Amino acid sequence: MTNAVQMSSSENIEDPTVNTPAAEEAVATEPGITFAEIGLPEQLVAALARNSITVPSPIQAQSIPDALAGTNVLGRAQTGSGKTLAFGLPMLTRLSRHEDRPAAKRPRALVLVPTRELAFQVVDSLNSYAGALGLTVRPAVGGTPFAKQVDQLRRGVDVLVATPGRLGDHLRQGTCILDSVEITALDEADQMADMGFLPEVRSILGETPADGQRLLFSATLDREVQSLVRQFLANHVTHSTEDGRASVDTMEHYVLLVDRGQKDSVLAEIGARDGRTIMFARTKLGCEGITDRLRAVGIAAESLHGGKAQNQRTRVLERFKNGRTPVLVATDVAARGIHVDGIDLVVHVDPPADHKDYLHRAGRTARAGEKGTVVAIVLPNQKRQFKRLTGMAGVNAAAVAVTPGSAELARITGAKKPTGEPLRESSSRGERSFGDRGGSRGGYQGNRSSGGYQGNRSSGGYQGNRDGESRGGYQGDRSSGGYQGNRDSRPSTGYQGNRSSGGYQGSRDGESRGGYQGNRSSGGYQGDRSSGGYQG
Repeated sequence: MTNAVQMSSSENIEDPTVNTPAAEEAVATEPGITFAEIGLPEQLVAALARNSITVPSPIQAQSIPDALAGTNVLGRAQTGSGKTLAFGLPMLTRLSRHEDRPAAKRPRALVLVPTRELAFQVVDSLNSYAGALGLTVRPAVGGTPFAKQVDQLRRGVDVLVATPGRLGDHLRQGTCILDSVEITALDEADQMADMGFLPEVRSILGETPADGQRLLFSATLDREVQSLVRQFLANHVTHSTEDGRASVDTMEHYVLLVDRGQKDSVLAEIGARDGRTIMFARTKLGCEGITDRLRAVGIAAESLHGGKAQNQRTRVLERFKNGRTPVLVATDVAARGIHVDGIDLVVHVDPPADHKDYLHRAGRTARAGEKGTVVAIVLPNQKRQFKRLTGMAGVNAAAVAVTPGSAELARITGAKKPTGEPLRESSSRGERSFGDRGGSRGGYQGNRSSGGYQGNRSSGGYQGNRDGESRGGYQGDRSSGGYQGNRDSRPSTGYQGNRSSGGYQGSRDGESRGGYQGNRSSGGYQGDRSSGGYQG
């Protein structure tokens, strides 16, 4: 049930120093209210209609009028409830009243978000509406060129959408100044607290004008978020559409009890279903392992985690959005910025760290009033842990024992038998992960200075010269033998077999002598390295 609530800060945050008019009582949102009726300008109403958005969601209908009036707003709503437009539309409306361009380095509005992915999605969500008013929305996040952001800030930015870390860099280097910020929004404040960003958030808010308007949106209000509210949201109103627990109206929860030896088979059948699926693993290695096992049976899955470079993460997410990749395997941190409509199944492959992570994972589905299903794959030794987690999250999850091919598994998740035909390496694995030089696969690697093809060092492949000169050669697997051309500038080359199994080795020192060397452990012919000779 939706709770349309408007409360004073003293009702919600127990702090006598925060004063809000006591006359503010709980109000109900009028059914069927339109964006035009809550005070948005015609250009925005028309832009929303072009995107088939005509009726505001509950959190939008409650918070937008107060935000338009310049009031500080604390919005408590579940992921997928329309929070981005709830703070974005009033922000754009306020800035549209300016007739001049923003000054260099001085944005007029600021949106702080916990992750890069969420920043990009906020920018995408607001851009079309900002364009209708002649305003600019730009991101400032890590993993993307700093110089480009500096250039955009120098040209003037109306709305800056930033992560705390990268914005802190700009502030320290003087490439962004926040003394002209009129309105600040914090999105997913509870996630910023979980990720340890609140000290940076406090520092950033301290750089904005004390009399500026502030909007804070969060799915839950733990102690750290409450302290932020007390410090920076004086005289605010609170609008809540959820109680911080799971939505039972649009989301079904199941605990799927499986035997340890059947977990991979059950996951494979779930992955083969029709529709968009997101699976959660605890670690980066866990993500990669699940993805590899799914692809080995014909499921087009890709992984998303912090070990990937930003451009890789962006491409993986884009393929998931457009349907080329129906199954995404992600860690909690990487997935916090995933706001993709049409995800109808969330799978907890590994248990979440706590009930808040359970709710954040579950919030990837049942967005914007859609229906969704959340399932946890639970082994016998995990039943007690999941019972505690679901209880704390306010979830009434039905426990169902399932096996590969069972009717219950198909009914709950739409599971199907996978094709069993292995897929080639996923696009994101072919792009080498950030900081990852290992792996069992090869690929094309240009010479660091001049180019060359390098296969995996453990499976063999052609490797061009690394230092930009024309020499080089073919290098097979070092453990199984192969042809290795000379790596240095000496003119000699030779065939080197595996040292453990025997093979022909030419001279390494550029001279013409050398000979046959058998396995040192089993005997063989070895030419004297200086003059040749037989050695058993």
